Amino acid sequence: MRFTVAHLKRGERGIIKSFDQDILPIKLLELGCLPGNEVELIQEAPLRDPLYINVSGSHIAIRRTVALQIEIEPIQGHE
Repeated sequence: MRFTVAHLKRGERGIIKSFDQDILPIKLLELGCLPGNEVELIQEAPLRDPLYINVSGSHIAIRRTVALQIEIEPIQGHE
């Protein structure tokens, strides 16, 4: 199964594996949303969109459709 940022629950973390560069806005790349970096789900909005994530110390709000494009490897103990 493909595991993405959208599959994380609050407080869970993962390592970014890959994503379609055409989907991600340049701003996310500039804020550290790159393969090999750790991502943590901080909070979900009431209707589950947007998601608030922490990547490299930056708190970022992203849409669920974008989060579904960012494939991650869950960190052990957070599956």
